[in-house]
Amino acid sequence: MRECARRAALTPATLTRLAQALGFDGFEAIKKLCQESFAEQTGYTGRAEVLQASARRSKDWLALLNEAQHVNTASVGALNQPGQLEAAADAMLKARRTYFLGLRASHGLALYLHYTYGLLASNGVLAHGLGGTLSDQLGDLDSGDLLVAISLAPYTRQTVDAVAQALEQGADLMVLTDSALSPIARSAAHALLFRADSPSFFQSMVGALALTEALVAAVAVRGSRKVLAHLQSRQDRLQREGAYWDHRPSARPVRTYVRK
Repeated sequence: MRECARRAALTPATLTRLAQALGFDGFEAIKKLCQESFAEQTGYTGRAEVLQASARRSKDWLALLNEAQHVNTASVGALNQPGQLEAAADAMLKARRTYFLGLRASHGLALYLHYTYGLLASNGVLAHGLGGTLSDQLGDLDSGDLLVAISLAPYTRQTVDAVAQALEQGADLMVLTDSALSPIARSAAHALLFRADSPSFFQSMVGALALTEALVAAVAVRGSRKVLAHLQSRQDRLQREGAYWDHRPSARPVRTYVRK
């Protein structure tokens, strides 16, 4: 504020009064707004520069990040009603095949969603685009199929194109995204939202992860006995395969050796 006042040949108090006249609590609010605008215009590098500058002025950067993460997690309940999640779960279970798509930072979310959904139902398919084959993988999408697409700003072009391809082929669309104005949300039968705000250089993913967890929980709620039977079958198979570490002592007899 002092530097801005010096360059404008004004006193710092004048800038404070200006901020209040514009409806802000103080000049700090104007500074934050300008920082956010600058970060959006300059991308990740600009956001990282803002983060570095903020960290030099204050050691509260971790607390601010944690606060944003809490807000993003809470946004799942604020932006989505239980009925929306349940309707989305019904659509996933009803579809002939339910494809999960997330690219770049959203790929981990799609992988998690596909894995946990696969514990409950057998119609899930992960679309990953390995080797540049994404269009080929989605080529069989048809009426009766459902594409679950995940993306947040800046939206991955391949995901936007994949959504257009799925709609053109007659498939239904469900999206998990950060805005109702998202390019993948405009023609979606089911649009589930999360917030991704962060003071860091990259968008926060915790809200998106919380939404995927809520969606899978809705599948468990709506799937009745069928999902329970499938889950039990998967659990039994994992146990037979010894998929998880068992720390309990072995039941096998312990051999003893006598030195002669």
